[in-house]
Amino acid sequence: MSDTWTIPGAAGEAIFGNTHAPAKQPDGAIIIVHGFLGYKDYGLFPALAAAFARAGWLAHRINLSCSGMTGQSETFARPDLFRRDTWNRQRIDVQALIDAIGARRLPGAGLPLALFGHSRGGVTAIRAAAERFERGLAPAPAGVITVAAPDTCCSLSEADRATMLEQGHLEVKSSRTGQTLRLGRAWLQEQLDDPEKHDVLRAVGEIGCPMLIAHGAADPTVDPAAAHRLAAAAARARLLLIEGADHVMNTPNPSDAEAPMSRQLSKLVAGCVGFLRSIASGA
Repeated sequence: MSDTWTIPGAAGEAIFGNTHAPAKQPDGAIIIVHGFLGYKDYGLFPALAAAFARAGWLAHRINLSCSGMTGQSETFARPDLFRRDTWNRQRIDVQALIDAIGARRLPGAGLPLALFGHSRGGVTAIRAAAERFERGLAPAPAGVITVAAPDTCCSLSEADRATMLEQGHLEVKSSRTGQTLRLGRAWLQEQLDDPEKHDVLRAVGEIGCPMLIAHGAADPTVDPAAAHRLAAAAARARLLLIEGADHVMNTPNPSDAEAPMSRQLSKLVAGCVGFLRSIASGA
């Protein structure tokens, strides 16, 4: 079971979340960040949150404020917010969550804190962690986990970049809902205006805590070579390549809560739990 909540995120828009609490006194807290067109109830995220809770960690899984997703999972109920999404809005959301934990508005104050990001959510976790270390913000993460994360903020072709800048948006289609959504020009413009702060490999180098960089060896969406580059740029990183794993660890969406995990997701969970235990023990 999990508790549901909302807190204000970027520009005051709501971040929707669920917290999974362990049966015992928690060893730490972890924030789970989804990727592009993702959401907190997508396939592997509830299973991961439940597994982290069984391992003794408070797990907060969230819908970013400009994901377009609200408290329901059937559709992108707020395509207007999706159009306003940017990397900086996502970074602000994660900072708001960390600050809410530190201020005891969400559970986990005083515990080791980990950030988990899948796909583009991994980039968001990296940028948020880097900012906290660069600015000396407390609490700072004790660990960062990325899964299937790219090593760049923008992989658009030159043609798609030109289209976005000229017409003010780029259309993307959700295969899950069939909706055609529009991502606004601000997403690209902020990268052009401040390329240094959107340099993912530079940000990784600023992170002052251990990292676990996991990737499916058979990922058709993000080249596994990105994981090698992220690990090489980090000061303290473990690289976990999972054989036979695709972009979502071979987990269907929606997933059957009663069905066993895929072999690939089980390997990811084992790697993450081992990493979290090392954080909790200070190893």
